[in-house]
Amino acid sequence: EHFTLNFTITNLMFTRDLETPNSAKFRSTERIMRHYIDPLLQRSSIGPYFSGCKVTGFRSGRHRDDTGVDAVCSYQDSASLARFDREQVYQELSTMTEGVTKLGHYSLDQNSLYVNG
Repeated sequence: EHFTLNFTITNLMFTRDLETPNSAKFRSTERIMRHYIDPLLQRSSIGPYFSGCKVTGFRSGRHRDDTGVDAVCSYQDSASLARFDREQVYQELSTMTEGVTKLGHYSLDQNSLYVNG
């Protein structure tokens, strides 16, 4: 099963090479995002079923230094996971990112986190 995860980083300047999936900048930034996102989801309620996220794109944010991040995350559907509760996962991610403000050394737009099951 898959769900999408979207958020905006306010201290990562968007550059055109972030739009190109095979560019070095895209690949290295995707690796960094996975380094931060995957452990959070592994500690969430879907942790035992979580299998990873893939950044599908970066986009220009509202301000010059903003970069939007779009990711598709996967988990194994299991009888022990009653159902994917996107609101619960959102709340857990919100708490783990200090109210949607921090992701590692990145700052987040507080109103930018979306979890869509």
